[in-house]
Amino acid sequence: MFTNVAYLHNSLSDMVDHSKSLVVTSCGYYRVHSRPVVSTERPKGRKDYQLLYIAKGKGYFYFDGLDGKETVITEGNMILFRPGEIQYYYYHAPDKTEVYWVHFTGRMVDGILDNYELPHSENVFYTGTSPDYAWLYRQMIQELQLCRPNYEELMSLMLRHIFIMINRYLKEGKKSGSEIQNEIERATHYFNENYNKPINIDEYAESRHMSTCWFIRCFKQILKVTPMQYILSLRMANAQSLLEGTKYNISEIAEYVGYDNPLYFSRLFHKHIGVSPSEYRKKREN
Repeated sequence: MFTNVAYLHNSLSDMVDHSKSLVVTSCGYYRVHSRPVVSTERPKGRKDYQLLYIAKGKGYFYFDGLDGKETVITEGNMILFRPGEIQYYYYHAPDKTEVYWVHFTGRMVDGILDNYELPHSENVFYTGTSPDYAWLYRQMIQELQLCRPNYEELMSLMLRHIFIMINRYLKEGKKSGSEIQNEIERATHYFNENYNKPINIDEYAESRHMSTCWFIRCFKQILKVTPMQYILSLRMANAQSLLEGTKYNISEIAEYVGYDNPLYFSRLFHKHIGVSPSEYRKKREN
């Protein structure tokens, strides 16, 4: 089992803090692969709130206690526990479960959850498998471990970001199709991380078990551009940033944003931006 956890002020206590509107008190990540069973048993619940995200695998939850019904919760689901709610849940090694969690408190938590329309009558809701959820959880863990200036405020903003993503998914995901929305979010995340590398749309679609035509059509339907147009815009935006903020020459910038041929890069830049890279730099310098 692999864990990465962090606690506010290194305190493992069940903390309630009404001095601020929203306070993150602890967060963490579990990857269950060797330990047979990882269990949590809180018959009286906790005093704070908890939001779990099943990134991979599944969990086994008993919302009415061990004598109640077992609910198997799979990846892409969030589980929200409010203060005082029974908590019995288990992860089993064969499922290779990966789960993120955050505990939070504050004087305005109920109002914040209502504002983002998180379900009141149910603990579990499907929010998709966007990589952004895991990224935000990891960022909160890191902030809580490093304790840099204003880290508490930043963590509360990151948690609100998660609430906004959940709200958008619950509203928009149903309109455009949850699976389609999920795939497009995953694709944009991949393109943002790898725009400076060779990307073959056919190979990407095949790796996600989609037809290329279906993927391009859905991508354009949601983002109003094709995948390659989206990647091109990322490359040009980053090229502009490098031209403005660095002394790298045109060949170096072309390579940094994914082009082996600086002449081809210059032609694309001129077509997309309206001036050549060198002219763009001169105008910005002037």
